[in-house]
Amino acid sequence: MAPSLPHRPAATADEHILTVQEALEPLYAELEQEVEAVLVEAAVSAGWSADEALQAIEELKRHDVLSDHES
Repeated sequence: MAPSLPHRPAATADEHILTVQEALEPLYAELEQEVEAVLVEAAVSAGWSADEALQAIEELKRHDVLSDHES
């Protein structure tokens, strides 16, 4: 599956944004929601419940955060 292009471009520096992080934050949040929707859809189509998929996603996020702190 090819990734879709973001619905909204990153804010430009001349839009009174102070940091690149602020510019990318809305896009990051949008992409995160799209990824979660695709993951839940994949899990449900494989026979898992949406609740199980969401719990697995949360566990993956916790694992990712923990592994980032260990580096």
